[in-house]
Amino acid sequence: MTDFLVIVALAALGAALAGLLAAPAVRVLRRRSVALSLFAVAALAVAAMAAGTVAVAQAMFLSGHDLGVVMAVVAVSGVVSLAAALLFGRRIAAGSRELARSARTVGSEGGFVAPAEPPTAELAALSRALEETSGQLAEARERERALDASRRELIAGISHNLRTPLAGLRAMAEALEDGVAEDTARYHARMRIEVDRLAAMVDDLFELSRIQAGALALTLSRVSVYDLVGEALAGAGPLARASGVRLVDGGVVPLPVRVDAQQITRVLGNLLVNAIRATPADGTVAVSARHEEGRVVLAVEDGCGGIPPEDLPRVFDTGWRGGAARTPRADGMGGAGLGLAIVRGIVAAHEGRATVRNTGAGCRFEVELPAAEAPAAPPAA
Repeated sequence: MTDFLVIVALAALGAALAGLLAAPAVRVLRRRSVALSLFAVAALAVAAMAAGTVAVAQAMFLSGHDLGVVMAVVAVSGVVSLAAALLFGRRIAAGSRELARSARTVGSEGGFVAPAEPPTAELAALSRALEETSGQLAEARERERALDASRRELIAGISHNLRTPLAGLRAMAEALEDGVAEDTARYHARMRIEVDRLAAMVDDLFELSRIQAGALALTLSRVSVYDLVGEALAGAGPLARASGVRLVDGGVVPLPVRVDAQQITRVLGNLLVNAIRATPADGTVAVSARHEEGRVVLAVEDGCGGIPPEDLPRVFDTGWRGGAARTPRADGMGGAGLGLAIVRGIVAAHEGRATVRNTGAGCRFEVELPAAEAPAAPPAA
């Protein structure tokens, strides 16, 4: 047992001596090629094994022939190990260089093209991560392009919608100033209407800017969907009567929701105005509310005739103003493309979702909101 411990100690001493001598190489090889680092690690292992073997062989007083055989075996094993380490290191280095070349394509128009066969699992994982990052950058670039396009459309729409009332106000002001207006009261009333239109447009722009900046503050409370729908219908009633459109109950269940009542009433109001202006006279607009998988779904269905399928993904984009199937005022905001964008922003702030789809006579806008939790039972007496 003592001889065995002596042999182990000698082998450990020889390996430790080799390790101490090779320690400076670790510092020297920092930031060098991975192939060189792997070769150095293999060389250290071979040197440690050889040093321990020689120390044990000397202690065992082997014959010259036996010692030569041991050293020959150590030398052959060392050469084979170093060659394998060098080849494998060169393969990893080549894979790293190929991945580095591919990484330069991240964010380019063509996108990232991953190397065919990364030599290690770590390089394969890095390649997948770069591929996912490239895809996310491409999606972000497309979103930025779409946002830029919608911003240009919004500016063009707002400019047009501002120009019309401003031109009317200027003409009426000049007529009053020159004394050629016969019915001044009618002129004043019309000017008030145009000013209200301009004020509403500015309010919508301010609201949309708050939504897009994430600065929309919500005051949440537990309310009934029935009350929200009732308030929205009351506000849209005069416009519906003036347009000859009937507002009908499509089945409103008095479900509780925890929302900002003022903001959700605005959402319903925008959808109703949108539907009324898109529906021809003698048509109907139906409002409904139902419970579906832990969510409350509010729906407004009109008789506009439908939206072209290619326009459906853009309905809630800022600046969208409808196509041939809907009037230029289909967004309910005078054609500026703000109403439905505000709807989407407010619903998203409530962690909900706004969608639209075509139905038989028109289209159906749906707003999904989280259902309110049931109130806790009072503690037992």
